[in-house]
Amino acid sequence: MELRHLRYFVAVAETRSFTQAAAACYVAQSALSQQIARLEKDVGAALFSRTSRSVRLTAAGGTLLPWARRILADVDGARAELDALAGLERGRLDLGLIQTLASALDLAEVLADYQHRHPGIDLHISNAPSAEMAAAVAAGALDLAVIGLGPGRLPHGVDCRVLDSDPLVAVVPQGHPLADRAVIGLGELADDRLIQFSRGTGLRRQVEEAFERAGVRPDQRFEVGLVGDMVRLAARGLGVTVVPRSAAVGARRAAEGLAAAAGPPDGARVLPLADQAALHRVAVVYDGTRLSAAANAFLATLERHSRGED
Repeated sequence: MELRHLRYFVAVAETRSFTQAAAACYVAQSALSQQIARLEKDVGAALFSRTSRSVRLTAAGGTLLPWARRILADVDGARAELDALAGLERGRLDLGLIQTLASALDLAEVLADYQHRHPGIDLHISNAPSAEMAAAVAAGALDLAVIGLGPGRLPHGVDCRVLDSDPLVAVVPQGHPLADRAVIGLGELADDRLIQFSRGTGLRRQVEEAFERAGVRPDQRFEVGLVGDMVRLAARGLGVTVVPRSAAVGARRAAEGLAAAAGPPDGARVLPLADQAALHRVAVVYDGTRLSAAANAFLATLERHSRGED
């Protein structure tokens, strides 16, 4: 019985899905299924009852689950104690980082500061949709993740601290009928082609919720995987987009509180939204019961930078 088998088992048990568990553990679904089959062979019993629509624990699986969680927690605790004993002179930190940033938080600066203070810590950074990274934290595959997902959408057992909030803004080409407006409602973009971010991301959900509050369903035939490309495509007239203000006007300008429309990027107009609840909240998620010394130090670095103490 290997530790990775137990991690995969717990991930499937908590998500009730082999697909979601594989994504959270950053392995192919076929590989995860094979490892679960090996674990079932080791214990001599089926751990899951699987149909085309559901995945449920068997009696054997229900018996194993609390033991598996305890074993993994003990291993993580031992790693944390050893890291602390080493005085953060060595260790490993598995991080998940979103692409979009809060206005007052520069993750590149955070990483540089942390590595300068703790050069012996090996950083392993992953990028995935917020929901997947939060699930990976819950499953123990990541130590911490900086995500764009509200606390209400977090998996059970994961702690969350909001680092910053960035207002959402609309980006339209300069020739757009609304380009000279000081503020707009999202309902006014109902007939425009909307350039959207990738599905499953925190930003995608936040934008969709803002349109729902406006009572409209925009044309969403255009999906892009990079926020910077969304802004540039809108500037070229391929549609309109809604992004965090820092992504549209630059993190430094946003942090200094400059008006979004003061400096339109690359031929675009950046328009504030009337919806004050339209925010891109950035948070760090972690499991407080198994934070290593390296993870605790990174959490402290994050919070220091979010307060502007860099």
